[in-house]
Amino acid sequence: MTYRHLLVERSADGHVVTVTLNRPEQMNAMNTAMGEDLLACFDALQHDRDARAVVFTGAGDRAFCAGGDLKERNEMTDETWRAQHVIFERAASRVLKCPVPVIAAVEGFALAGGCELAVLSDFIVASETAVFGVPETTLAIFPGIGGTQLLPRILGAPLAKELIFTGRRMKADEAKAVGLVNHLVPKGQARARALEIAETIAKNGPIAVRQAKKAIAYGLETDLETGMILAIEAYNATVVTEDRREGVRAFNEKRKPRFKGQ
Repeated sequence: MTYRHLLVERSADGHVVTVTLNRPEQMNAMNTAMGEDLLACFDALQHDRDARAVVFTGAGDRAFCAGGDLKERNEMTDETWRAQHVIFERAASRVLKCPVPVIAAVEGFALAGGCELAVLSDFIVASETAVFGVPETTLAIFPGIGGTQLLPRILGAPLAKELIFTGRRMKADEAKAVGLVNHLVPKGQARARALEIAETIAKNGPIAVRQAKKAIAYGLETDLETGMILAIEAYNATVVTEDRREGVRAFNEKRKPRFKGQ
């Protein structure tokens, strides 16, 4: 597909997809067209059997994403604003529910909706230049694509409340220390490190990885007993696959497995 404000690239084998927010002059701020692009892109990934991991990043080195494009929004009526936000909500849901792991690679600012896009991903690789924040309340706006729900789950309620209520920014070293960021790397290296991790994931059994993501996502939202049932269902869906048989054969034959997603 052709996108207006996204760049979508694939590795040579097609298993790693890189999705780049592409409005660098506007610090990759989300306008309506970008929201529509994100929705279409992650909609397509729902049905992409070749994809095994996604690297989600921003063009340039100034920002992953600075949030919603408030210059565009300045001229909107309340009705138009709400209609745009429905697009953002649907796009955010697709990122969160992407069936394969999504790794956010953050250089520079990840603010407001940009911070929320990062935490909608499965985990974050950030450079030392990264700055995170959800400053919507400072403009009498609300973190509208998941920040009030995801940040407390990642950071714990007290710290998430502080960040959301005050709007203060969090630099990369603090984000790493509190668990918002998995890997902290030098300036300019976030995408490369995220691609390394994505390639490692892509070498593993794709059905097993998809089932593991599903089990973790749904298990976290329920009690332990129900979560264990979900995990056994995921195990049973994986154990009957040809990939599982190939993995055991490869182990016994002392070679690398060749997984086909079957």
